Amino acid sequence: MNDWALIIYCGLITFFTRFSMIALLKKEMFNDRVREVLSYVPSAIFPAIIFPAVFLDEMGFLQFENNPKILASIIAVIIGILSKNIIATIVAGLAVYWFLIFI
Repeated sequence: MNDWALIIYCGLITFFTRFSMIALLKKEMFNDRVREVLSYVPSAIFPAIIFPAVFLDEMGFLQFENNPKILASIIAVIIGILSKNIIATIVAGLAVYWFLIFI
């Protein structure tokens, strides 16, 4: 039970520290320039999340040869640009990836 209490405690602390920034900060506190800069944060974070998942293997080394994730990512990006549809992008990327690893 002690391990679960620690996990719940850490989860609550993490939640409240992040939630406090959202709940306590007022939009009026930021000028237009700060809001514009902050609007790019998701775009800057997204590649940092995606790059390791696509280009790194289980050991943490770059894997360019025989990597089906790269081709699936390229197809997903093309479908995303052409369709502007998130669901179509995800389905196309997953379909290409599954096709490459199972066929």
